[in-house]
Amino acid sequence: MKNRVQLIGNAGNDPIIKSFEGGKKLANLTIATNDSYKNDKGERVDQTEWHTVVAWGKTAEIIEKFVTKGKQIAIDGKLTHRSYEDKNGEKRYITEVVVSEIMLLGK
Repeated sequence: MKNRVQLIGNAGNDPIIKSFEGGKKLANLTIATNDSYKNDKGERVDQTEWHTVVAWGKTAEIIEKFVTKGKQIAIDGKLTHRSYEDKNGEKRYITEVVVSEIMLLGK
């Protein structure tokens, strides 16, 4: 088994790009995926899930140039978990997808 995530969705925000020494870049954004099902009454229920996504290097550069809020994209990556302490000293946990490949779709 392999840690692999594939998502097709829309960028929920314009990416936040950070540049580091040596020219390496980091892109942060959210992706919204939509799903629907019928409830017990036969009514269609739409459900949106939000995913936190990060990309490094060349992939981050592609995101910086071509991805804006609402853009439909497909990503392939891995699921990661990390934690940090906020400014109040409380431990916070983050689950995010680290992108290895991106495909620009649609609008």
